[in-house]
Amino acid sequence: MFNPKRSKLMKNMPLLRPNAILIVFISLILATTTSYQAFTQEYKIKTIVLDAGHGGRDGSTRGAYSTEKDVALKTALRLGAAIEANMKDVKVIYTRSTDVFVPLYERIAIANNAKADLFISIHCNDMPVIRSSTVTGYRKGRNGKRIPITETSYRKSTSTRGVETFVSGMGRINEQDEVIKRENAAIFLEDNYKENYEGFDPNNAENYIILSLMKNTFRTQSLKLAKLVQDEYVNVGRVNRGVQEKSLAVLARAGMPAILTEIGFISNPEEEDYMNSEAGQAEITSCLLKAIQSYQHKIEG
Repeated sequence: MFNPKRSKLMKNMPLLRPNAILIVFISLILATTTSYQAFTQEYKIKTIVLDAGHGGRDGSTRGAYSTEKDVALKTALRLGAAIEANMKDVKVIYTRSTDVFVPLYERIAIANNAKADLFISIHCNDMPVIRSSTVTGYRKGRNGKRIPITETSYRKSTSTRGVETFVSGMGRINEQDEVIKRENAAIFLEDNYKENYEGFDPNNAENYIILSLMKNTFRTQSLKLAKLVQDEYVNVGRVNRGVQEKSLAVLARAGMPAILTEIGFISNPEEEDYMNSEAGQAEITSCLLKAIQSYQHKIEG
């Protein structure tokens, strides 16, 4: 299923010399047009890659009693079974089916190598830890002035709730955005992470042309699928946090429509219970399955 040689080619996309930019630009425009025509004419969904977020040593995000990596895996496996049961002609591939660490660039390489038609990455949301200080008393300084005595505490918001879905954005993968920092953190657990990612800098003009054309080829379709997912969540009463474009490493080099969906906040006790319950799991996978089926109907129809 996974070909390391092809993966290496994907992650080490060569930089182009300036005199080759125009040729590449025209070629990719034609490729973009061809891809769009494929979506509007004879396109069929045959292979879907499901990515259970995190795993193995990349698994620090947790709620009161469960971890994001376990909830994501449970959901991905359940969704895969539902797709196989209800979409008979569609093949499902998992980036992981157990609690193992899979580098982010390898996850999307699995989908690219399989020539997948959709890539869906499943995650749980989390709130950042907030540092706060409280004055607990005073002491006298050398000059007789009162000096406050503070106690530092760390906490998370447990009230934030809702669902949101992301498609690939055009910024840098090390942007100081909470979602980007959390979802791209696994990069630094990878061997040779600098080699895997630093050569693909969107601030480089040549790379930007290549990357933007890659993304724009599938941007409309990715946004369409993401909106369908959010619509299904809303239909069952979930809080809608919308569709956003973010610079997520796992989506950056997708050669197909690709989304990352946050199925709930594991930092919220009620949502943690919901995501771990039988009823919650059934509802979440039903929402995702219906969105995929609606997308299939719109594209193939």
